[in-house]
Parts: sequence; structure tokens; C-alpha cells
Amino acid sequence: MTRQWLAVLFVVFSIGLAQGDDRRPNILFIVSEDNGPELGCYGDPYARTPHLDRLAAQGVRFENAFVPYSVCSPSRAAFLTGLHPHQNGQVGLATHKFAMYREDTPNVVTLLKPAGYRTGLIGKLHVNPASAFPFDFTAIPGANFQRKQDAGDYVDEAEKFWAASEGKPWFLSVNFPDAHLPFLREAHGLPEHPQTAGDVKPLPWVGADSERLREVTADYYNCLARLDTWVGKLLDALDRTGQADDTLIIYFGDHGGQFPRGKGTVYEGGLRVPLIVRWPGRAEAGLVREELVSTLDLVPTIVRATEIPAPPELTGRALQPLLEEAMPSNWRRYVFALTTGSFPRACFVQQSVRDERFKLISSPRPGTENLDAGTYLDPEHPHHVVSGLVPEERAAVSPSTEAAFQRWEHPPRYELYDLENDPHEWVNLVEDPAHAETRQRLIAALEDWQRRTRDPFSDRENVDAYVEEQLDYLDLRYRKQKDFRWTYLETFAAWREAAK
Repeated sequence: MTRQWLAVLFVVFSIGLAQGDDRRPNILFIVSEDNGPELGCYGDPYARTPHLDRLAAQGVRFENAFVPYSVCSPSRAAFLTGLHPHQNGQVGLATHKFAMYREDTPNVVTLLKPAGYRTGLIGKLHVNPASAFPFDFTAIPGANFQRKQDAGDYVDEAEKFWAASEGKPWFLSVNFPDAHLPFLREAHGLPEHPQTAGDVKPLPWVGADSERLREVTADYYNCLARLDTWVGKLLDALDRTGQADDTLIIYFGDHGGQFPRGKGTVYEGGLRVPLIVRWPGRAEAGLVREELVSTLDLVPTIVRATEIPAPPELTGRALQPLLEEAMPSNWRRYVFALTTGSFPRACFVQQSVRDERFKLISSPRPGTENLDAGTYLDPEHPHHVVSGLVPEERAAVSPSTEAAFQRWEHPPRYELYDLENDPHEWVNLVEDPAHAETRQRLIAALEDWQRRTRDPFSDRENVDAYVEEQLDYLDLRYRKQKDFRWTYLETFAAWREAAK
């Protein structure tokens, strides 16, 4: 099916190119690491992000944008393919040998190249197999989390890419390393005036406060300020090419920040991200949209902008109806997400569904230990992070916050949150009779989505088999096995085929 579809795509665009179609925009992805909506244009009081604020003023800012999985590899595979992680197979970190089911899964590169686009990637890909993404140009492939390589090099490489494109339409994805851990206060002289603990407060969904946490949080904001500077320099470089007016720019974070109840979870702190679209002549400057959108919508948006035939199984929606001041008909009611913990020592399977007000979290193995929570709450966890809590910080939290932490560590079957009155998800309403109808509606919506997308995790046997294999590899011995392959890559693919 995939090969037949690609053949059709090639014929369609061979005809289009012969007719001299010059309407297709250049496309620039600007992707930031571990970046929730902690930006000035999103109302964050501590953010120093003038360039991103200006970009938002020049385009459309999406207030309610989400990723389908709040860890790097699954998120990136999703926005590159337009498929949920359980659809493409990348349900964990590429560095831990998780991968897509098939190398021939359609993606932005294999979609655009037959259409005559030159394609480029600056920064990490972090999706397996890398051969599935045959970019024409790649540079700075490492993660660069220590920021040993100046982010100015990313801009230099972008200029090289543009200079070599020779009039062809292009797609370029620039992936900046900030604000991934470690949160470096300064790198290569930036920011010039870093913030310190006295300038900020912890993120509101963390639930704890201390001088140490404020210091860590200040350095997160310093990372975002540094990111902002380089986004500004990248946009200036694009302006110098004379192609800015012909370029669709999409800026977004790959998931939320690495703080408790953020990255790795299906809480809002992990799933909600900034998303800004600037497209001169097509996107209304200064517009703010409240609709629920997803990074799964980026491939459909590109497909529509370039008039490429849509590949099969896409679940996202093109964003074009939201780029102007109009009410789209029949926009989505729900967004969905998954986590598996991303590698064995953080293993726990959960799904979530939310509408404009309520959020349901489903844990198919209720009451068991959520190892991912331990990376933030348990200093004895082998992967405990500096942005997590130490015992004295946890001991000082309120009783309601401690109850939420315990629920995170050993989740019940379902959780329900009223995001209008409880935006940081502290009070579980799942047993409240007043919300019984909402609970059942969201459960039905989640189950319907799992059926429609052929989600292997809808089958408890698949969940148990997946978790049992993960727990068998807590020693990470697979990392030394050259040809190791997780069994889900075959069993889940077969299950999905049988579920057609």
C-alpha cells in the first residue's frame, strides 16, 4: 500500500512540476527541546523571549497546542509522520532502541522530496530508523545538550542550506538544544544578564517551592532566553535570503519542561506546548486561537499547503482553517495522548483524553508503581533529575499536593480533572457523582479513538506483555546487544494488521 501510494505521489508531482507550479511555500520548522508555553507571548511573567513574542505578533499563536507523547523520540516521530506513537511504533526513546514499525512509513521528507522540495535537518533527529528520513542536507546531528557547540553554528548551517537550494522550494527543520537538561545558566555568553532564584517562582504545576527549585527554574528560563536569541538570529538570516515572505514558519516545543508532573507524563505540564505559525499573506498577524490543536496537525498542514496527496491513516487536521479570523466548522472536540515511560526504568503505560474543559487519564495497570514518577520524586531512583524534588522539599508540600504525588506514583484506573477550575490537575473528580456523565463520555471517547486508530494498548494482554518485557530489562543489558529489537515491534504491528 505504501509503495503504491508513493508511486501515485511521484506521478502527481511530476505533472505539477512540468506545469511550473510556483505556489508552494518554503517550510521552516523551528523545534525547541523540553519547552512548554513558558514564553512572554503566552503570558509567562518570568520569560524573556522578545523574538518569539515578535514572531507570535506576526503570525498565529495557538493557546491550546499539545503533543501526543511528552518525550522526545515519540513526539518527534509523531510530528514528522503525522501518526500517533502507537500508529508509527516509536513508543520510546531512540537511544533505548525503540523504533518505528516500518522504514517506509511516509513522513515529511519522503512526502516532500518527490514534490521537488530540497529537505534539510539541523540538529538531532532522534527517531529510529534514521534511514527512514533521507534528508538532502544534515548538520550537527548530535544532541548538544552540554551546548559545547554554539547555537550560532545552527544558524550558519541554515545559511549554507539556503544558499545551496538554488531556487528550489525547501523544507528545513532546525532543532535547538535549549531548554533540555542540564539547564545551563550561561552558554557562549548567553543570556547576557541571567536570572537567579530571586527573579522567579517554580512552575505552578510542580507543587513545591524552595530556594533550590527556584534556582533550577531560573536556569530553565535562562535556557529559554538563550533559545530566543538564536531564534531571532535564525529569522534574521532568513530575512537576508529574501525568502521570508515565501516561507511558512512553524515554531513549537517537542514537549513540556523536565519538572515534576511535566515531561514524560500525560499531565498538562508535559503535553501542552507553544505553537506559532507565521505565513505572510495566509496567516493573520496577531491572531490567537483557542481551539485544541496538536503537533499531529503539522503533516496535514504541509500536505494542504503543498497540495500533496495525503498519506493513509493521518489523524491530524490541517491548521489552515484556523489561520484567519473565522470559526471553522466541525473542529475536533478531543485531543489524545500516550506515555509508556519511554524506557524500562521509567516504565508506566497511560493514555489521556481532554476536551476544552475536562481531562481523563486512563491507567490500564492501576495501583502498580509508576516508575517515571520516581525519576522526579525518589532521590534513590537511578535516573533522578536535578529538577525533581529532594525529601525536604516534598515534606513541605501541602496535603493536597502530597495526595496528588501519591496518585502519580500509584495511579488509579481513571483520573478526571476540571481544567477550567483546576488547571494544574490537583483534584481527582473521578468518583464525584456530579461528573459521572463527563467521566463516561470521556471514557467512551478514549475507547473509540483506540478502536479507530487500532491502538495495541487497548488490549490488556498487549499492555501486560509490553510492561513485563520492560521490567525484565531494568538492567538495560539490551544497550550492549547490537541487533536487539523490542518484541512489540512485531507483535504490535501484527495486532494492528489483524485489527483492520
